[in-house]
Amino acid sequence: MFDLVPFGKRRDDVFGVLAKSLNEVFNDEFFAPMTGAAQSFRTDIRESGQAYLIEAELPGFKKEEIDIDYTRPYLTIKAVRKEENAQENEEHQVVRRERRYGEYVRRFYVQDIAEDEIRASLKDGMLSLEVPKQQKSQGKRIEIQDNGSSGEQLQ
Repeated sequence: MFDLVPFGKRRDDVFGVLAKSLNEVFNDEFFAPMTGAAQSFRTDIRESGQAYLIEAELPGFKKEEIDIDYTRPYLTIKAVRKEENAQENEEHQVVRRERRYGEYVRRFYVQDIAEDEIRASLKDGMLSLEVPKQQKSQGKRIEIQDNGSSGEQLQ
């Protein structure tokens, strides 16, 4: 009698359907801003004798949405996207409203830079930063002065 009811098959199907539905829920674009990969952006960094050149891909961002900060020894680039779409019907009732918020941050450890001379530009979704290196002093020879008293020692 137990041969007629496929208990094992039925159990697998229920769990399979449940797993598939949960997978579909969490793969939705709604959760995209919360995932780790969506919190970053691509950068290229080049170094010359005088400066670092940082190029960051930030398509769709306006310069007002990008914040660049240098707090020794970290250079931070933060881009914030706030988006709200609302659709209304003929009676001006909200039929659908979607909000999306995302914060994208990259932090770079840099030291010995001329922080007052950092220049930034944004063109076609590409942020370019020129971060000049601090010029190292050539060194200076310190002469020992003769104070005119012989035989005294410093204590």
